[in-house]
Amino acid sequence: MPSVLPRRFLRPAALLTGAALSVSLAACASSQDGSTAPTPSASASTAVTVEAGVLGVRDPWVKAADEGMTAAFATLVNDSDTDITITGATTEVSPMELHEMAMADGKMVMRAKQGGVVIKAKSEYKLEPGGDHLMLMDLAKPVRAGDELAFTLSFADGRTQTFRAVAKPFTGAQESYAPGHGEPMPDMPTSHSPAP
Repeated sequence: MPSVLPRRFLRPAALLTGAALSVSLAACASSQDGSTAPTPSASASTAVTVEAGVLGVRDPWVKAADEGMTAAFATLVNDSDTDITITGATTEVSPMELHEMAMADGKMVMRAKQGGVVIKAKSEYKLEPGGDHLMLMDLAKPVRAGDELAFTLSFADGRTQTFRAVAKPFTGAQESYAPGHGEPMPDMPTSHSPAP
């Protein structure tokens, strides 16, 4: 009796193995006929690239503000072998500009950054208070501490990348991202001027 059971299951197993082999051979033949079906490894690497984004974005945050202007900051990481240029940024709560802090006529001024922000290959670039930042202009609604905003970066090569940042209170660097921020601040004259 024990020898009858294995024979009963042997035939269906052989049929299933034959069917699986036929499907495998058909798949091989179709990939050899010039069609470009993606391989599992190609699909997996594409998914990883999409998840990773163009740049790594570490510690993103936004300065909380009730109205007017504010700014977003982060450390941008370029692990690729080529330089990457950010040409613009958008968010739902306001128009945006890429800004820098620079010396002009003996004063520290805030102005639009011409040519975009370039992150060199295999390097990091800090967007920080007192330095380059993503400027939110004319807020449509308050940005309260704890709010999470979505930002989309645009790159010179046409790609885009979205990241999220949490708002937090911040009073350092004596910058004012509010109407009238062109007024000189104590110990750090700051004005908004167009880039030369």
